[in-house]
Amino acid sequence: MYKHLLVPTDGTRLSEAAVRQAVELSRLLSARLSVLHVITTLLEDRGEAGALSETAREAIEQRALAEADAILAGAARLARAQAVEVETQSIYSRDPARTIVEEATRRHCDLIVMASHGRRGLESLLLGSETQKVLTHCQIPVLVVRQ
Repeated sequence: MYKHLLVPTDGTRLSEAAVRQAVELSRLLSARLSVLHVITTLLEDRGEAGALSETAREAIEQRALAEADAILAGAARLARAQAVEVETQSIYSRDPARTIVEEATRRHCDLIVMASHGRRGLESLLLGSETQKVLTHCQIPVLVVRQ
């Protein structure tokens, strides 16, 4: 069945539920698990961050990286506690959905496990949904975890 799962996580409670589901599914299937955190706090664009000093930019980037490391470490602990082979990665990107699809393809994953953040109706239409974007643009099956 599935041999390599990708679970993107942003550290939210809903995203953590998807990680738990991915870990359990990986354990049951003896599949590998890749955990991805997309860092969207990009300050390379001087137009966005031009008013910030270099020190402030570096501090924001370091905080985002530390947060990513903590999120990924927690997911890795969960997986290792269940004897699941796991690798983690954080990537800077302005387009999380595209990055998730690209990483799943690059890593030869055969299932993506993602949380649905539960937006409905007009809010979903206006705000968009990374999960919806992945579903729309991905050829790999996607398991959507709802809570």
